[in-house]
Amino acid sequence: MAQELIGVIGGSGLYEVEGLAGVERKTVDTPFGAPSDEYVLGELDGQRVAFLPRHGRGHRLTPSEVNYCANVHGFRQLGARWLISVSAVGSMRENISPGDLVLVDQFIDRTKNRRSSFFGDGVVGHVAFADPVCGALREVLHSAATTEGARVHMGGTYLCIEGPAFSTRAESRLYRQWGVDVIGMTNLPEAKLAREAGLCYASMAMATDYDCWYESEEDVSVEAVIATLNKNVDLARRVIAVAVQRIDAAACRQHEDAGRRAAITAKQAMNPDTRKRLGLILGT
Repeated sequence: MAQELIGVIGGSGLYEVEGLAGVERKTVDTPFGAPSDEYVLGELDGQRVAFLPRHGRGHRLTPSEVNYCANVHGFRQLGARWLISVSAVGSMRENISPGDLVLVDQFIDRTKNRRSSFFGDGVVGHVAFADPVCGALREVLHSAATTEGARVHMGGTYLCIEGPAFSTRAESRLYRQWGVDVIGMTNLPEAKLAREAGLCYASMAMATDYDCWYESEEDVSVEAVIATLNKNVDLARRVIAVAVQRIDAAACRQHEDAGRRAAITAKQAMNPDTRKRLGLILGT
């Protein structure tokens, strides 16, 4: 069983983790600015957990306003090695119904206005991202979801749009032609940054609606999304409670030095201030 900290980042509807013992709220200052909110630390059946609401308590931040760099770096500063991401998504497939859970294994990035890397400003790095999700952590989530009786889909492609508007009908049809399974607004650059930070990352996507491609259904609306979100939140909490007990430290550390291996700038040529800011990423 893992003894280190497990990070959980909650999306729309999931603003807290119930059942935490010894709760402590902690403000974390990062070299990349302020995270979305305070981190909530505690123990879940003996396992140390840190939770952060991605959009802030009360859902104050749009997907484009979230400081993904600060959020991910904050988890790393706290000592997390694993990051479970919970997010609301639209379904792009008839067999993925609202209320289903999708454990995605691929991403397509359609964001436009977000910083997507810790690197830059005098330090260049190119992280390997062909397989963007930690397979071991995804297997843990699958086992936990099955235990809790969820209708779960193992694998799938998540397309991340900028938002905050939902897709046009033409866009939705195009994305289906690309082989997309679910659509959301937050898992990128989050997953990229988690890889650079050496975190094993897996996404638990909760389908809230069919995107507007499905014309036999009503077009996606905030009201419909919220109604399904409320049903999903309890399931998400139960799955997380089981999953954190099943993470095997030895099987889930393959990405911990990804940032160091990604850096290609010679140490003597690095911007000193940037190198200091990237200390946790570079392992220096």
